[in-house]
Amino acid sequence: MQINWLAAVAGAVAAFVVGGVWYSPLLFARAWQREAGVSDEALRSGGQGRIFLLAFVLLIVASVVFAAFLGPRPALGFATAAGLAAGVTWVAAGLGVIYLFERRSLRLFLINGAYLVLAFTVIGAVLGAWH
Repeated sequence: MQINWLAAVAGAVAAFVVGGVWYSPLLFARAWQREAGVSDEALRSGGQGRIFLLAFVLLIVASVVFAAFLGPRPALGFATAAGLAAGVTWVAAGLGVIYLFERRSLRLFLINGAYLVLAFTVIGAVLGAWH
């Protein structure tokens, strides 16, 4: 199995940056906090560095496995479409099943699910563009 490790890490970095913007006050920070029940105090309580580090590690894992799934030199269009498809059908759909049983709000699902769809689409685009 050939994996382009630099492309996979770059995909993870891109998805992490997208998440930083997505969950920032510019976009969905307040709505996400309200729907997830995360207070300002909880955000300031410490451990943020560990959370960010582990989130990045998980994005690297996702990106590496997705790179293995796509193969060593996927075409840009195919990789981007595959990222979109994986984000919608595997990742967001799986998250949706969990949210249904947890009785989480549709709004929280849309915020988190849309981020994951976008993140996998971006990962796919980076993997496909890296030749």
